[in-house]
Amino acid sequence: MADKRFLTLADVGEVLNISSSQTYALVRSGELPAIQIGGRGQWRVESQVLEEFIARAYEKSAAAVRDGSFGTARESSTP
Repeated sequence: MADKRFLTLADVGEVLNISSSQTYALVRSGELPAIQIGGRGQWRVESQVLEEFIARAYEKSAAAVRDGSFGTARESSTP
């Protein structure tokens, strides 16, 4: 998929191994920048933007591990 400039939300979900509703939520929240194309307003994510999103996610995860805050919300909510 790296050879295509724009990806559908289904393509993005496949790359990230998440559902289409999770992908749409990332776009809707602005966390994953996307554009709407055509009369039906279908969403597209530029390949480079997706790669940047993934790089930021790695940085965010690494910072959470360094700070010791990685997984604390999940641990505190378990019985």
